[in-house]
Amino acid sequence: MLRYLPYLLVLALWIYAFIDCLNTPENEVRHLPKVIWVIIVLLFGEVLIGPIAWLAAGKARGGPAGGSTPSQWHANHRTEFVAPDDNPEFLKSLKADNKKDEALLKDWEADLRRREEELKRRESRTDDES
Repeated sequence: MLRYLPYLLVLALWIYAFIDCLNTPENEVRHLPKVIWVIIVLLFGEVLIGPIAWLAAGKARGGPAGGSTPSQWHANHRTEFVAPDDNPEFLKSLKADNKKDEALLKDWEADLRRREEELKRRESRTDDES
């Protein structure tokens, strides 16, 4: 099984690069037209040249919006963690879900009782007819 792993990895990289190339907007493609990149990825996918060239040079890979690094973004957007059992909104949603579940359960129980009564009536009718 392990002898097939390299082939599967090459195939996965080839498929990823091909789909990424197709889904990339034309204004984000660098150096060559998008059609040429698709052809390169398809023709040279088996030897990894096409997919690696696409991932390395074909797509403009920008940083996060605003020009800041991810660590700067996280420093500016800190939130204090609140445990679920201390979060009033979460507890309200649980109560609402619980009420919905209880109503559904009552409906199911009433339906079950109705069906059981119908079965008992049918059984008593067949016993009376016999």
